[in-house]
Amino acid sequence: MDLDLQSVRIVRAIAEHGSISKAARALGYSQPAVSQHLRRAEQRLGLPLVMRAGRGVRLTEPGMVLARHAQTIGSAMDAASGELAELVGLRTGTVRVAAFPTASSTIVPRLLGTLRSAHPGLTVSYVEAEPPEALAMLRDGAIDLAITFAYPGDRADPHRESEGPVETVPLFTEPVVIALPETHPHATAGTPVELARLGDERWIAGCPLCRGHLLAACEAVGVDPDIELETDNAVAVLHLVATQLGVALLPRLALATATVPAGAVIRATSPSSDRSIQVVALQGARRVPAIATVLAAVESLDGDDWGLSPQ
Repeated sequence: MDLDLQSVRIVRAIAEHGSISKAARALGYSQPAVSQHLRRAEQRLGLPLVMRAGRGVRLTEPGMVLARHAQTIGSAMDAASGELAELVGLRTGTVRVAAFPTASSTIVPRLLGTLRSAHPGLTVSYVEAEPPEALAMLRDGAIDLAITFAYPGDRADPHRESEGPVETVPLFTEPVVIALPETHPHATAGTPVELARLGDERWIAGCPLCRGHLLAACEAVGVDPDIELETDNAVAVLHLVATQLGVALLPRLALATATVPAGAVIRATSPSSDRSIQVVALQGARRVPAIATVLAAVESLDGDDWGLSPQ
């Protein structure tokens, strides 16, 4: 088949942006130039790559096949470009990173500051996303690295879907603690709070993954949690607890930049409840010097002052 890289890039851009005009803007070309290139590619291949759909276009089956392979082709091209960049001392390069919300005010600023100081020519873009969305973006080629968390034994762990062509690098173990009103009978206990003794409490749940962990942790000790409120805003959770509207499990990282308000206290739990923090990349991504540099910087971060321990 008479296939060229430019056709692959154009089809991939149409798949990502949904129209020829948007694909053209993303690639920095005019719409007529992209349309003309598509027509020539279809003539060479003897196959239609796009077809009209209302006022726009959609990929045909051959077009979808090409778009599916475009990620692998693009990764190979990035690797080749990266190796060439290494020859000129990593003066340029772009890495796209996603991470979960509580990492946005802790891990990410420290990472970006370290990279800005050590590699000023390196561009790192950042988007906030919970682990399921971040891993989906990684699989789709929208980002290069996903900083995620996972709860041990979680039946809904999104990392299971990413088994295969990915590399998962363990970073930290993060304790999960419980927030109680200061008037709670267990608030002044000198020992960890037993979840089994909280069967009559009203609970405040967090994001879907954290809610699933709450249900699993309570189920393990025979408690059916009464969840009345839900928010993934840690500051909001602390103030709801301080107002005696419920109790909540919170990851330690959520407390790193939040002030515990008067009326709320933080205690360890029994059994202990930890989650893991890791960075995930596509298999072979380390061959790209810019990505390898960011991975190395992530792995070298110290999380002691956030209450994290290295894995």
